[in-house]
Amino acid sequence: MTIGDLIRLMRDGEFHSGEQLGERLGVSRTAVWKQLKKLEAMDVPLEAVKGLGYRLATPLELLDGAGIVAQLPRSSRTSLSRLIIEESVPSTNAYLRERFEQGAGHGEVCLAESQSAGRGRRGRGWESPWGRGLMLSVGWRFEGGANVLEGLSLAVAVVVAEVLERHGLVVALKWPNDVLLETRDGLAKLAGILLEVSGDLAGPCEVVVGLGLNVDLSAEVRAGIDQPVAAVHDVAPEASRNQLAAELVAGLLDLLSRYEQEGFAAWQPAWSRRHAYADREIEVIQRDGRYVARVEGIDGAGNLLVRHAGEQRRLAGGEISVRGRS
Repeated sequence: MTIGDLIRLMRDGEFHSGEQLGERLGVSRTAVWKQLKKLEAMDVPLEAVKGLGYRLATPLELLDGAGIVAQLPRSSRTSLSRLIIEESVPSTNAYLRERFEQGAGHGEVCLAESQSAGRGRRGRGWESPWGRGLMLSVGWRFEGGANVLEGLSLAVAVVVAEVLERHGLVVALKWPNDVLLETRDGLAKLAGILLEVSGDLAGPCEVVVGLGLNVDLSAEVRAGIDQPVAAVHDVAPEASRNQLAAELVAGLLDLLSRYEQEGFAAWQPAWSRRHAYADREIEVIQRDGRYVARVEGIDGAGNLLVRHAGEQRRLAGGEISVRGRS
């Protein structure tokens, strides 16, 4: 019995006794009780009523691989070599890196209900409550060198923004890889992007594009995060995780299949229109210090152009962070 097996039985919204759940799953009531306690620990709220049993306090939409593939356009199905749905993995990016090591990975997509070791940029953790977000990675093999990858994380952000805007969200993009929601209280982080590259950077290389998107976040989870965060359901409560997944997979496969020929130039104007800090002062944080600069835009390689002390500086990704100034 897995957590997913238990949730599939309970997602009808009806009460189920421990005895009934045990019979359906072929385990003891004690085993069911232990799994129910795990659900509560994973921020899956339950209601318990004496004499009736247990039910999910709020609906939970599980990932459906067949349903996601059925929503993909024909061109995306041609590019997709495999769609993998996991209940829990350390990291969807790590999963696809292992697939590349095994000689597969290209055109493969991995989604998971939860991650135990999800990472954001610069090694930060990524909070991912079970079944409430989209943890998604896509693997792609490029024949050219590192130059063909310039600006790729920004182009990925454009694809994510376009999908979310179709569901009514007003989105801004923070260089180099954050997707933000515009709220009445300011900008809040909605999604993060993590690209990992392996192979020969002067020739063929393999890229794993990782995306963590908040679809639904409880107040308890938000309280434990040290920055403003948002979720899709804040604006579009009826948005389906599986529909979002299908639209994101389609958009990312289309992007990756075109990127080596078209490069970042095809996505640069769309990114610039959504730039969260366009023409604003920001704080630039580097290993050896920090300084205030004014944003002047991005160049054709996806570098951030800023002006400091009368001179223009070109910032690449890596160990640089930027923060907006009020």
